[in-house]
Parts: sequence; structure tokens; C-alpha cells
Amino acid sequence: MIRQRKWSMVVMPILFAVGLAGGIFIGKYMFQSSRSVHEDKLRIIMEMIDQEYVDDVDMDSLMEGLYPKLLELLDPHSAYIPASELQVVNDDLEGSFSGVGVSFQIMNDTVTVIEVVAGGPSEKVGLQAGDKILRADTLSLTGANATNENVYKHLRGPKGSKVVLEILRSTSSKPLKYEIVRGDVPVHSVDAMYALDDKTGYIRVSKFARTTADEFHNALLTLKLQGAEKYIIDLRGNSGGFMDQAIQMAQEFLHKGDMIVYTKGKMPEYDSMAIASDDGPFVDNELVVLTDDYSASASEIFAGAIQDNDRGLVVGRRSFGKGLVQTQTMLPDSSAIRLTIARYYTPSGRSIQKDYKLGGILEYESDITERFKRGEIYNSDSIKFDKNQIFKTIQGRTVYGGGGIMPDVFVPGDTIGMTSYYIQVVNSGLIQKYAYQVANNYRDVLKNAKTLEQFKKLLPRDNTLLEGFVEYAAAHGVPARWYYIRKSQSLILSQLKGVIARDILGYPAFIQMLNESDPVVLKAAELLRNGESPTVIKAPATSGPQKKKK
Repeated sequence: MIRQRKWSMVVMPILFAVGLAGGIFIGKYMFQSSRSVHEDKLRIIMEMIDQEYVDDVDMDSLMEGLYPKLLELLDPHSAYIPASELQVVNDDLEGSFSGVGVSFQIMNDTVTVIEVVAGGPSEKVGLQAGDKILRADTLSLTGANATNENVYKHLRGPKGSKVVLEILRSTSSKPLKYEIVRGDVPVHSVDAMYALDDKTGYIRVSKFARTTADEFHNALLTLKLQGAEKYIIDLRGNSGGFMDQAIQMAQEFLHKGDMIVYTKGKMPEYDSMAIASDDGPFVDNELVVLTDDYSASASEIFAGAIQDNDRGLVVGRRSFGKGLVQTQTMLPDSSAIRLTIARYYTPSGRSIQKDYKLGGILEYESDITERFKRGEIYNSDSIKFDKNQIFKTIQGRTVYGGGGIMPDVFVPGDTIGMTSYYIQVVNSGLIQKYAYQVANNYRDVLKNAKTLEQFKKLLPRDNTLLEGFVEYAAAHGVPARWYYIRKSQSLILSQLKGVIARDILGYPAFIQMLNESDPVVLKAAELLRNGESPTVIKAPATSGPQKKKK
């Protein structure tokens, strides 16, 4: 079901397409009054290299190498995209393709996994967000070889073909190897939706692509027909995408006149504001939004709008902190640049962009690692709030700016069962491999299950499943250590059952199985049962951000 939506907003179309329309020549922005001086210098340097440099140089290649370096001197999200790579760069949000199923970013000559596509080939073998790809088959992907062209060439390929990736993970002192069978990577956004209980619906949104708002609306309607009155919206691991999709999603829950987001740039045409034109169809339903360290950009727009308008609680961990807006501009040779042209602000006036230095990609990249080192992932007391970045929601609740959306209810990273044995079997990919073996052995029985409850009753008993796995792991180089196995038992069994469920029933069953023991989901459900989300009180509509309080 797809419906038409009306909007009341002062907005430039290029902004809410996240810049995928182009046509503004780059020279408009460069050098300003001193432009001719720099143009002369560049021309002289290039002529000298071409005519006098001792070795023969391909001038086109030299210039192609210069453009990315120029953009790297700006913020971490501005980038140059060669013409040969533009199509595959845009594919992730536009259609489907065959590959390993990861989104990545090259930072400091290192290929870092930003997102593992739900249900894709990499997710099936155990790759994780934050992994650094060192090698694809025999090709090193570090240093000078860490280019978009090399990554796309070796990660994408014919369906059914194989690639061996060597990755570096923070929990392993040695590089890990994964053999991945390339497959179709569909671009869908709602990975899972189901009734958590008689009155609570759960929706997991993995990205903000072209069809996200419609997928989301249909999921809400489906759950409503099943009796849902309250909703949990899971944006953990969602690194963002199209801003307009986040705006349309937020509109589902807001009152007429509620602000959703606004932007401010150097140029007046980049100043914009999005305001809900009508009461959303789910304006009276309670909700909780789940975030973590990898919830970024459009995810933060949605979470910030819900939090600042007191329409729901944000639960989990502090989000990534990307509050910069890029426009993608086509250049005359069909290459493009993504240039940061504005900052976005939540309704209370917060810019949630975390600190960065021009050209400081290395420090920016290491921020998540530093959160782990500070203990922020496991202890809310380790989160340092900026006392100069205090704001108020519509109902007067205190919220903070200065780097990500701070959750209303902090839920620490789950350390229960996180033993050295568990980390070793996860890094070795043994849980996925053994689960597929079990799925194949019991497929004739398990395929009769129509629901997850029926499926769980048909699975081998927990002791049988655990002992079989331990024996399998020992045969593949991880000796049994029962003291640690018992401590990790619940975690191991949950992962095993989830992967088996995914193979038999599909990816939504995998999410549902894991959520049964997920502390963040359990906390969100508890808050909704106890009626602890903000009371839905309509405040007077505002024409601008709320005043900042110090």
C-alpha cells in the first residue's frame, strides 16, 4: 500500500535528495576572490610537470589523484567520485546488485566496513561493522591499493563466485579470513517487522533508501491490523541515506506544526526547514527508538525529531554524530563530488555533528574505538556531556548536543557471556558454519514450521545443540573450555538458533530470535508496558527552533 503525502516545508529539492541531483559547477565554490591566483599557480605547476619533469607522467591520472586529496582536506564526508565509480557508488540506495553485501568507507588508506547488509552474503558468514578489509583474494586493499575502484572490482562480481577477505577486527590480535560466496544484494530497508506482544509492534529499518518511507508505512499498517498500539523502531546499525525518507517517517508520529529538522549553510539557498503539515496517522501511538554507535545521519534526524517533540523515548547508546549535509554535483566528465554544504539541526536547535578537524580523517575514524576505550559503551557514567550544549524539548526535558543523539534511557553493551571462547568462535565464523550444518541435517523437519514458536519446538534440545557445537568447534581448532562455555551458553545458543531460523524461515526470523534475549529490545518493551514514554501532549506549534538553555 502506498499513499500520497503532503508536506509543508521550506526546502530546496537538492537537499532532500541528499544531493543526487547535480548541475552546479564546482568552480562556483572554489577560491572566490583569489581564484585566479590559485588557477595560475596550478596551471604553472601542471605545465612544469608535463614539460620539465624527468619522468613521463600521465597528466590525466595525476589530476585524478589530486581531486580526492583536495576533498580529503575538508570534512570527513566530502569526497570525489571518479566517473568510473559513480554508478556503483549510487547503486546501494537505488537498486540491487551482486556482491558480498557491505557498505564501506575508505579512511586513512584503510577500507572500513560501515554496514553489513542484512541477509546478504557477508552477514551470513559473520562480517561486522567496523571490520577493516586488508585483502581480497591475493590483492592487498591497504595503502595505495585502498581505492574505490579496487574495492568494487573485487567485492562485487558474478552471483555464485567466491572471494576470500582478510579482515582486521578489534577483538582479534590476528587477521581473520572469510570465504564469501557473492550473491544478490537487494536494497530494501525494513529488514524485519513482527508483533512483539499483543499490543507492541517491532520494526527494524537498516537504511534510508528510495522506498524506505513507503516500506515503513506499510509495516506500520500491517502491525496495526495485527493489534499493535505501541511501536519499537530499531535504527541500530543504520548509517543513514536519503534525508527525505527520514522526514516522511517522522511525519507518521508527529502533530501538525511539529518541526522535524532544519538546515543552515553558508549560502541562503541551503537554509531549509521541514515541518509536519498534518497530524500523522500514528500520532497517538507510543513508541521507542533504538540507537547505537552506528546509527547515523538520517537515523539521527528521525531519532532527534521524536525525542525533541516528546513523542517517544530514545533507548540504547549514543548515536554516531553525523550532522552534515552533502550535495552530489556532476562534473563535466561525468565524475562527481559530494560536498558538505550545510549542517542539520534537530527541533530543539541541536547540531549533533561530533567534533572534527579539517583533514582529520584518522581522528574522526577512531572516535568509536575511543568510546570503547573510555568505557562509554558499557557505562553511562563514562559519557561526557558538553555543559555548553544543553537544550530543552517541547515539554522541557533536557537533551544534549555536541556529538550524536544521547539516549533517554542508556542500555550498556551486553558483556554477559562475552568470554574469550565466545569471541574466538565468533571470529572464526564457526557459529554460522555449524548452524548451516544443523539446518541442512534437520531441514525436512524444520521446514514444516509455519511460525517461530513451532520452529523452536522442532529444534534439537539446548544441550544437544550446545554439545554438538562444542565438538564441531574443537574439530576446527577451538578447544573446549567448559568454564567459559557455560558462561557464554545463552549467547551461543541464541546465535545458533537465530542463524538456523534465518536459513529455514528467512531473515526476519533471525532478528526475532535474537531479540528474545536482546537487552535493548527487552528494555524498550518494558518501558512501553509501564507507560514510561513521554505523554503525548500537543504543545503550541513553533516556527523555529526552541531556545537554547545554558
